[in-house]
Amino acid sequence: MDSGDDDLLYEEDDSVGDWQSEDAEHSDFDIDCEEPSTPKRPHLNDDFHYECLSPEALVSYMNEIIDEVNSVFQLPRPMARILLSHFKWDREKLLERYYSGNQESLFSEAHIVNPNTSKSSQSTRANTRSQPTEILCDICLSLIPAGNFTGLECSHKFCPRCWKEYLTTKIIDEHMGENISCPASKCDILVDEAFVGQILRDPKVKTQYHHLIANSFVVNNRLMKWCPGPDCHNAVKANYHDALPVTCLCGYNFCFGCSEPVHEPVKCQWLKKWIKKTNDDSETSNWISANTKECPKCNVTIEKNGGCNHMVCRNSSCKADFCWVCLGPWEPHGSSWYSCNRYDEKEAQSARDSQSRSRAALERYLFYCNRYMNHAQSAKFESKLYAQVKQKMEEMQQHNMSWIEVQFLRKAVDVLCQCRNTLKYTYVFAFYLKKNNQSVIFEDNQKDLEMATETLSEYLERDITQESLSDIKQKVQDKYRYCEARRKALLDHVYEGYDTDIWEYIDYD
Repeated sequence: MDSGDDDLLYEEDDSVGDWQSEDAEHSDFDIDCEEPSTPKRPHLNDDFHYECLSPEALVSYMNEIIDEVNSVFQLPRPMARILLSHFKWDREKLLERYYSGNQESLFSEAHIVNPNTSKSSQSTRANTRSQPTEILCDICLSLIPAGNFTGLECSHKFCPRCWKEYLTTKIIDEHMGENISCPASKCDILVDEAFVGQILRDPKVKTQYHHLIANSFVVNNRLMKWCPGPDCHNAVKANYHDALPVTCLCGYNFCFGCSEPVHEPVKCQWLKKWIKKTNDDSETSNWISANTKECPKCNVTIEKNGGCNHMVCRNSSCKADFCWVCLGPWEPHGSSWYSCNRYDEKEAQSARDSQSRSRAALERYLFYCNRYMNHAQSAKFESKLYAQVKQKMEEMQQHNMSWIEVQFLRKAVDVLCQCRNTLKYTYVFAFYLKKNNQSVIFEDNQKDLEMATETLSEYLERDITQESLSDIKQKVQDKYRYCEARRKALLDHVYEGYDTDIWEYIDYD
């Protein structure tokens, strides 16, 4: 085994750095990732700090933690890594548990063999047993020279070919890294990277394995997040966990709490529900409930497609004849004594209430969803304004205007995109919000911001000529400053409500 096999080698592919080439094209027109208009909110502590890590820096940081723990435990590095992973890379918890008493129990819970116990037991077995020349592999059932067998500290040994196929299948097909256990029945001892490096020689498989190990390091560490930006391989490390906006080296902004794009003012838990609601078929079910009825016999859903009220269920095992109006049997409808035309208040009220609730729920969802999607669509169009503004700024500088004098256009687009993003998520917040006096104030703030944003958008989409520059410049500056103020007022009010528990919610689950 090579001397470095027990090191964590994260072999990054050529895709790392793709974002750099894309950003380099716009290096002369950098977009300011900071938000100078971000309101000062009570919950936003100044002690929240984060750091962006490239793949190489990520591996160095992981090895640094392992070395720090290993210097205390004096254990093999792969074993220290498994212990850290078991405690979600919380060094303090691991150290506390390690010195609290029962170390045997700790190693058992982490699915590794206590190195002190394994050494003594192996020495005893070596002295009391004679070694056979050939051993039957329990996987392939072939007789293999005893010297070729290998295994973990659990003493379950198999031939190298079976180990290679087993590890390759787990890594490539099942995408498993840190949770690969011994293939022996009922054995949960984990395979470490030193053993994997000893068995596997295929660079592709080894690279995938180290990718999985690095991924588990980030995923299992509550103080780290992968950047969700497209084609980005960076991670973000924070000093504590909170749902606060962070910006990656690639320029992508996201929420550290849930890894979604920055979604002020709605909280992560409600955004998660909203995304699920918009992705699943729950609203299709609402439409079915509002526009269809169920067969009174087999309960299959039926949509009326003609004017006749005589319905025949097309379910081959049912074939029920019934009236669409009253859902009663069709046969007595021709009798003079039958009262299909008479209103049964109690029964009708129950049916009406059920369908009315479904229609009302659907209409309410569509109201907020349409406005959410509208701002999302506008944001996509307006993000293209950066290219137009860049060109316009270059033209202005050719007409004896300084670089500083034309920066108001870039600033205006920054503010416009911020406002669009905030407005989009205000409709998610409002969807789950119960009506009260504070919600009325919120809606007024939302309306003011929306009107100001639309006006700013109109200003920026006009053809700004050299002749109209002096007039439009003052209008754009005044309007984006007003938008900043209205956005700050809206967000301050929402976060004040979070701190004082004035918001009440409607949970649709």
